[in-house]
Order: sequence, then structure tokens, then C-alpha cells
Amino acid sequence: MEQGKITVFSGDGRGKTAAALGLALDAAADGKTAVITQFLKGRGLAESIFCKRMEPDIKIFRFEKSEVDFESRTADQQQDDVSSIRNSLGFARKVLATGECDILILDEVLGVIDNKIISVDELRELVSHRGSTQVVFTGRVLSGELCTFVDEISQISTVRFKRYDVN
Repeated sequence: MEQGKITVFSGDGRGKTAAALGLALDAAADGKTAVITQFLKGRGLAESIFCKRMEPDIKIFRFEKSEVDFESRTADQQQDDVSSIRNSLGFARKVLATGECDILILDEVLGVIDNKIISVDELRELVSHRGSTQVVFTGRVLSGELCTFVDEISQISTVRFKRYDVN
């Protein structure tokens, strides 16, 4: 059995999550399944009615309780969510161990490392159980240590971003 590829979308540009979701859509179009776990995003996509319609081909999970981005939470709220984040990583480990999907996306997991909630070694151990499942990481800050065990890195940067008023 061929080992699943590990892909990273990182950088300060917009579109990392969208790129990862594109891989999930491609997988679903090929008759495969995707599981997406979102971290640090506040409300995220998990509650979206549209996303519920993509099940069972694409399933999106979010374990954190807060409705706001991690950086906007108080220190107490952040600490409360640390156990939820760790539980979601346990869920991801179970998904990989059971081969529940063809592609597992850990959206903003690089922020989980950057916020020192988990270590690169913990993430490496998690993906060591991936079997043939492709794993995708997203986030802003890419650790050099992480680069030692991933297969493909896409650096996303914004060259220009200007909002246009359509009225």
C-alpha cells in the first residue's frame, strides 16, 4: 500500500483553506471521501447548511466552543479551548487509524503549533498513522522542522488585495 502524501498550504496570503477545500472537492468528484477538521477559526464552516449537504462525501468538524477567532478570545477562553483542540486531534488520529477517509484536512493546524498547543513531534506522530490517506495542513507559519516530513509545500502570498465597492 502506498503511503498517503502530506501537503501543506502556508503563508500570509488568502486562500489556504480554499486550496485545501479544492482538494476535498476534487476527491469527492473522484468518488473519494474527505474529512476536514478546523482549528482556531471561531464559527468556521462546520455549522454551514451548504457544508452539511456535502455529506457523506465531505465532512467538516470543529470541536472548539467559541464563536470568535482564537486570537480574539480571552486568555481563559483560549485555555478552555486547548482541551477541545486536543480532542479534535484525537479524533483526527482515530480517522487516520480507521482509514475513514481518503483525504484528511487539518485546517489551521499550523496555528495550533504556533500557539504551542501541540508540538511538531506530536503532529509527526499523528500523521505516521496515515496509511494511504492524504493529509493536508494549512496555516500561516511553517516551521522548518515540519518541512522535514511533508511531501509538498505551497506558499500562499498576497501580491495585491483591494476591496472594490460593487455599488
